[in-house]
Amino acid sequence: MDILACPIDKHHPLELHVFEEKKEIVEGMIVCPKCLRWYPIRDEIPEMLPDELRKKNEDLPFLEKWKKMVPKKILAEGKPFVLSAGGDRAKEKQ
Repeated sequence: MDILACPIDKHHPLELHVFEEKKEIVEGMIVCPKCLRWYPIRDEIPEMLPDELRKKNEDLPFLEKWKKMVPKKILAEGKPFVLSAGGDRAKEKQ
């Protein structure tokens, strides 16, 4: 984590949120505290892609699945996607 920087604004250090762990982090999230972009960790692989390469149909179910463990600020203001105030619908962050 010490060497990772946000691919968008180059900020570091980044925050690590672990949702499921075995020998390695299976699922979690990396967050840039400066721009509030979040990057999922799925199947032990961090997916640090720029916004234009992110897939809404993959990222929104991830947010929904882990919404009880995702920081509230990311659920409301994170980029590129956020969950709506009701928490049951998702929208794209402009």
